[in-house]
Amino acid sequence: MPRRGRRRPVLRSATGGLNGSVAVVTGASKGIGRAVAEALADRGVLVVAVGRDPAQLAQVAARTGGSALECDLRHPGSAERVVAHTLETYGRLDILVANAGIGFAGDVARMTSEVLAELVEVNVTAPLQLARACLGPMLAQGSGRLLFVTSIAGALGVPGEAVYSAAKAAVEMFADVLREEVRDGGVTVATLLPGVVDTGFFERRGRPYDRRFPRPMPPDRVAHAAVRLLSDGGRRRVVPRWLWLPIRLRSAAPALYRALERRFG
Repeated sequence: MPRRGRRRPVLRSATGGLNGSVAVVTGASKGIGRAVAEALADRGVLVVAVGRDPAQLAQVAARTGGSALECDLRHPGSAERVVAHTLETYGRLDILVANAGIGFAGDVARMTSEVLAELVEVNVTAPLQLARACLGPMLAQGSGRLLFVTSIAGALGVPGEAVYSAAKAAVEMFADVLREEVRDGGVTVATLLPGVVDTGFFERRGRPYDRRFPRPMPPDRVAHAAVRLLSDGGRRRVVPRWLWLPIRLRSAAPALYRALERRFG
């Protein structure tokens, strides 16, 4: 719930600046999600922090002056619960930052069916369900912003992370097509593709990050890119920017790209 004693700012439509908008940020307990929630709050956005760690969410809510909602997005009806909580608390919903995700490192043949299903549920089904649920109030008010935090893996495809790469690529395609569906409804759709980020993601995926290059970047750098993307109405952004080079090489010469990848890793 909003911090006691804090006066709510006047709420504004998402068609102008971010100040006074209402944003749902998933995976907000830690890492990129927490950094995005705090960066948005610093710009006058009312944040609904969604995650599975109640203690961490309480800290985020205290830092942002917003609302916290403990919610497992894998469960049926969770998307509707997030939207209902946001509308009951603030009366509108202007921004969705679909950031929650999990990874897995290892050959597909070694994966259990349960792990594969969880990767798809968290990385694909959950953001798609949230987008569907958020579109109702956004289209009704004639404005809104959807931002999906995907991964460079979804553009390049990373050996040893086949299911994760495919899941992120699926969200990229969904966003691209959805953008056309809602372009006359005042809703913008964007994707943010981070490279290696210094969070607990790699430990949780089952294999630590042990490469010398590229160096992991702080979550704040991704958060600032997310805020800029929401502010300027862009469609797709890669952070750091130099990662556009391998993306373009893979698109223009996929065989050469894979040969270089096998050679240099």
